[in-house]
Amino acid sequence: MKPFQFKEFTVNQDKAAMKIGTDGVLLGAWCDLGKYPDSILDIGSGTGVISLMIAQRTDAMTIDAVEVDVNAYEQTVENFEQSDWGDRLFCYNASFVDFADEMAEEEETYDVIVSNPPFYTDDFKTNDEARNKARFTASLSFNELLKGVVKILSKNGLFSLIIPFKEEANFVKLATENQLFLNNICRVKGNETSEVKRSLLTFSFNKNQVKETFLIIEKERHQYTDAYIELTKSFYLKM
Repeated sequence: MKPFQFKEFTVNQDKAAMKIGTDGVLLGAWCDLGKYPDSILDIGSGTGVISLMIAQRTDAMTIDAVEVDVNAYEQTVENFEQSDWGDRLFCYNASFVDFADEMAEEEETYDVIVSNPPFYTDDFKTNDEARNKARFTASLSFNELLKGVVKILSKNGLFSLIIPFKEEANFVKLATENQLFLNNICRVKGNETSEVKRSLLTFSFNKNQVKETFLIIEKERHQYTDAYIELTKSFYLKM
């Protein structure tokens, strides 16, 4: 598996079950970083790509990641260490539930939390255990994710994630039950005629007017829309 070359960093992906995909890049480019965040957390880092994109976008001194799978954790650490921002990036090998409990005990909070969480709530599993763990909500339910986020998100903090569109209504309802309110939503389509496939969401403890946008990725195969180019051009080599 060849390393993935971005403009300002390289991501090795030979160990992690989840390879570089559009979802992670979308979230890394789109997520709201607020005003001058001090501390940022990436839940379920995989290859570390989202954390690396955020390190490129911000001067935040603390960019932490947490990854339960040992191979993905090792991959993240390797990618962090060979980047220009290794001194600001740190990965913990732990389940998010345990991590959130520990941080809450130490009264540590984050100004920005991002996650490209495991999904496929369907009973569809492959024979690859690591990939299953990376893809299935069984390993971290949306409820556990939200409960952990609430414990360690700072008072005016922002929590952004990307999920399948079909999970959107359910997730927003669960978030509201956990006192997290939707502030910003971007629904993503592959092309003009395809169905909405993904929802990018930002939540906070503050109730604001919800800002709604749409993003279409391609005009036709490998012909990207201006909006997608604008969003990702700081990262992709060929944009």
